[in-house]
Amino acid sequence: MSKRILVCGSLAFDTITVFDGHFKDHILSDSVKSLSVSFLVPSMRKEYGGCAGNISYNLNLLGADPVPVGTIGVDAKDYLHYLQDLGIDTQMIALRTDTFSAQCHITTDLDGNQIASFHPGAMQYSMDNDLTGQEAVWAIVSPDSKEGMLANANRLRAQGTPFVFDLGQAMPLFSGDDLNQMLNKAQILTANDYEAEVIVQRTGRSLEDIASTMQAVVVTRGAEGATLYQGGTTQQVAPLKADLIADPTGCGDAHRAGLLYGLAAGWDLYEACCLGNALGSIKIRSQGPQNHRPTYAELNTILQNHYGLERSIV
Repeated sequence: MSKRILVCGSLAFDTITVFDGHFKDHILSDSVKSLSVSFLVPSMRKEYGGCAGNISYNLNLLGADPVPVGTIGVDAKDYLHYLQDLGIDTQMIALRTDTFSAQCHITTDLDGNQIASFHPGAMQYSMDNDLTGQEAVWAIVSPDSKEGMLANANRLRAQGTPFVFDLGQAMPLFSGDDLNQMLNKAQILTANDYEAEVIVQRTGRSLEDIASTMQAVVVTRGAEGATLYQGGTTQQVAPLKADLIADPTGCGDAHRAGLLYGLAAGWDLYEACCLGNALGSIKIRSQGPQNHRPTYAELNTILQNHYGLERSIV
């Protein structure tokens, strides 16, 4: 498969640490107004991340031709070289030498609670990275700076490139009017179940109503699979039970990649969502968003045995 897919979104570093204890034992409710705490974190890892990076990684695994459209800082030349070594086209990744790349620092305790800090860095300038003239069969506008997401949506719409809108972590930035503006330009909306509820609340529209004005709405539901809204119908996409749950980070991006691969290859939306579920169930077995490496045979077996599809990744 050689059709290009533009993957607009963030390119970031995720620094993940583990606190060998419980936050609740150290953060006292009576002292929140003068909070000053420190956690010893003996375990730490740094991962390549960001939605554009994660989706592109997964598309590359599937044999697609992703073109990430994002902005990195002076500290990310190794990320750029890493993508190039994978064979991913990096011509639309802008490098800024006056700032750091986007960074997310996450500390998790033994209860699975997280304290995170996010520095947008170079992502703040993503609107300046103009994709106009870049031909592609499909695109996705995934979490990035709000201005960058709006600009990319306008540019894709102007040049007639169909795209998927993935609100994700950019959810706090978008009002109801902003969301309707994006929905009017996109062909497909994808969101997890919580994000979908927020979209319904802020727009005052049901998912069925939104889907009636688009090609489809896809809602991922974690261990409960996914729901596909299209053509006035609602279709459930059965989940796959993971035999190991190591890290859910990046599972949503893996699903988006499966969806995009199917769209670009001419599969129907249900089949594409099945592939998204399959890839997400494999990703969750690995730490980090870009360390899983399934074979085509493994994915094709899931599609055929679990979903009864005749489609194959080739």
